[in-house]
Amino acid sequence: MLDLQTATFVSTVDAPEQSAPERAYWFLFQGDKLIVRSGPYMGEVLQANSVDELGIVPIRTQYLGYLEDAQGSRLQCFSGEIDPEAIIPSGMTAQGLRELGAQLGDLVFGLAGRAVQIVNWDRRHQYCGQCGTPTETLEHERAKRCPNCGLIAYPRLSPAIIIAVTRQIEGENRILLARNHRFPPGRYSVVAGFVEPGESLEDTARREVFEEVGIRIRNIRYFGSQPWPFPNSLMLGLTAEYESGDIVVEEEEIADAGWFSAHDLPHLPPKISIARKLIDAFVADNGGGPAQEW
Repeated sequence: MLDLQTATFVSTVDAPEQSAPERAYWFLFQGDKLIVRSGPYMGEVLQANSVDELGIVPIRTQYLGYLEDAQGSRLQCFSGEIDPEAIIPSGMTAQGLRELGAQLGDLVFGLAGRAVQIVNWDRRHQYCGQCGTPTETLEHERAKRCPNCGLIAYPRLSPAIIIAVTRQIEGENRILLARNHRFPPGRYSVVAGFVEPGESLEDTARREVFEEVGIRIRNIRYFGSQPWPFPNSLMLGLTAEYESGDIVVEEEEIADAGWFSAHDLPHLPPKISIARKLIDAFVADNGGGPAQEW
């Protein structure tokens, strides 16, 4: 049995040759919702020797690669989609990845995010975007090629920055948190935004922070990154220090923003997100206690 605690994922498009079906994870989606077990196994990703064993007829499937643990045990991983109107078999349910994040854990959540992006890319590139000819899937790389005009389409990512800005107020470090109109009531998070053509990550950070809350920043540093499948982002975590200006929110997007102490935080994003990891790092550095999340 695979040990998820020591497992790592190997991405490849070259499915293994095997004489008999091998047990595998099946990341099957209906729309953007993942089909998982219900009942006593609620939230578990489907495992089976073949998709037929699950009683599901997919529109198409894709091989993702495999998980391998420290003992050398492997578990193959596949993605796929079913018809939006299909009836989901008994003992299964379809749920959004945001709701499943905490149950799946970082490793499996990351695989589910990879899976839904590849499913969506495959669906949207059945035909050439340049001449309309049906595309061919390349054998040894994740790509679609047009046999007519030669255009090759790869899965695309949308890079975005997410940044924790801090400053000292009356001798205490504080973090800049904002509430987007789209957030659940009461939730705050750090500032984020997509990278525009021709921008560096630092340029994007300065622009987004100024556009959303009206302040200037300095000493921008890299923190970490996270694939974020909503819908196809790569979140690049940064930290920075306050330089100048007063908070003036961009009212169409931001409902409120302020400087928060590690000891007095509002409701925060879930722990699965890099936004929360940025905030938790600030809390750890400044002696705060556990924070609430919605």
